[in-house]
Amino acid sequence: MDNCSGCYPSEPIYELRVEGEPNLKVLAGMAAMLRPLERNGESNWQELRLREKDMVGLADFCSDHMELEGMHYRQGSESRWQPFSRLGDTLSNRWVDEVILQERVVSWAQPILDAEGGLYAHEMLARFRGADGSLLSPAEVFAAAKARNRLYALDKLCRMTAIRSSVHLPAKVFINFIPTSIYSPEHCLRSTIALSQELGFEPSKFVFEVVETEKVEDLEHLKSILRYYKARGFRYALDDVGAGYSTVELLEDLQPHYMKLDRSYVDGVAVSTDKQAVAKRMLHAARTTGAVPLAEGVETEADFEWLRDAGYELFQGYYFGRPEPVSGASKY
Repeated sequence: MDNCSGCYPSEPIYELRVEGEPNLKVLAGMAAMLRPLERNGESNWQELRLREKDMVGLADFCSDHMELEGMHYRQGSESRWQPFSRLGDTLSNRWVDEVILQERVVSWAQPILDAEGGLYAHEMLARFRGADGSLLSPAEVFAAAKARNRLYALDKLCRMTAIRSSVHLPAKVFINFIPTSIYSPEHCLRSTIALSQELGFEPSKFVFEVVETEKVEDLEHLKSILRYYKARGFRYALDDVGAGYSTVELLEDLQPHYMKLDRSYVDGVAVSTDKQAVAKRMLHAARTTGAVPLAEGVETEADFEWLRDAGYELFQGYYFGRPEPVSGASKY
């Protein structure tokens, strides 16, 4: 079982750093009330470790009586220091903890077809439920988890749910993962490997899809994750190629098994010479690196035919089928 602090803590622990003489004077008078778990510091700054319930009460007081530019916090030593002014956003997203704790996630699947229309794979997509059973926006859930420093726990939950839900699905399964949520491949991905073995799956059934809307700052860390998967027989795909950080250079550097052309270059490609130029350039890069080219977001016959004729081999989008709940995947 994974034991990273981002998984299922009973109560979040915050680290608070206070700087500046005016702030330290106020802090000295609050010592008895704060009941810090730990205090470190020098003459010009103090660091405290506090339970979340203490941080909740502290936020309003500090806004009224302290100089916030001299205060920073972080939730767990793995996260980055944040300006204290952002604490309200972190605390307001506590609802996502219940989503994770109660495992209120289900897997939906969208087909991936080959050029002849045959089923090649399914991509597993996470859908979340609120306490009242209503569907939550995946984007909002992941944003809240990021604000709460819970991306590891949420990413793991979605990954494990996707594997369990794929028991009765034929062909390959594409599963998204967020590389920045994985602290150590050897420890954080151990449960993924164990579950696939327990269910009797061949590693080659799974394609782990790198999903990250932000720029990948630690490329070596991402490479270590992909090496870990590859060494155990799994495949991996680079998503959103052509947009954001997924440049041709990164495609060449990571050497993925699959290259997914970003939907922004797929929609309307049949009539846009600019999009055609990007699609051809990415196709050439995929062939150069040995990656299977896949176009996602295909919604019209014209776009499909242009991409197929250009040389794309796999296709995904509403033109072929919308995501649907996987039967028997979860009680939710």
